[in-house]
Amino acid sequence: MTIHPAKQNIKVAVDAVIFTIRDGRLMTLLIQMKKRPFTGRWAFPGGLLADRQTALQAARDILCAQTGVCQSFLEQLATFDGPRRDPLGRVISVAYFALIPSAGLTLTTTEKYADVRWWPAGELPPLAYDHKEIAAAALARLRAKLGYTNIAWSVLPSEFSLTELQSAYEAILGQRLDKRNFRKKFLSLGLIRPTGGKSAGGQHRPAALYRFRSRQPSLVDIL
Repeated sequence: MTIHPAKQNIKVAVDAVIFTIRDGRLMTLLIQMKKRPFTGRWAFPGGLLADRQTALQAARDILCAQTGVCQSFLEQLATFDGPRRDPLGRVISVAYFALIPSAGLTLTTTEKYADVRWWPAGELPPLAYDHKEIAAAALARLRAKLGYTNIAWSVLPSEFSLTELQSAYEAILGQRLDKRNFRKKFLSLGLIRPTGGKSAGGQHRPAALYRFRSRQPSLVDIL
């Protein structure tokens, strides 16, 4: 039976795909579900849109509540509206994705979920809802944007070496880059500037440190 649109009960949710880099690998934040029918399954953090709350506000609240990072790169990904994506009723999801630094992160969650954990972006467990589709879309968008924007600033500390910069690109892209060509191209773009400082020695010779001239998204031909 077809229900007239004016009588339909359709809810709107917001889901957030949160990326970071840990130990040289691109990671994604997942929460473990408690409620049926997905008990024990993993999913991206999210929830229904509150009254008088915008989708962007909801995504920022999710990012801040789950990681403690309240200011970072955050962008709307897409709308996922499959009629059967939620077995309990019609729910449309507005998905966002974020890229955050890993230093000093403290993961938290509520009693609504059983657990919260970082997972390798390319090795996710079985996911609830249509989150496998959301995961693929988010990873593809992130990798594409890395080629024509400066968003790598969002995953790096305020000061970094060229090795750390290249490692971030390689972790996100999932491939090795030619060291000489990458550095030559990046330095020619004027996106970063030397700070005059050097990294701690450790086992290697101290490396020159750089910082992004702007920590705001901008368009540029990088890759």
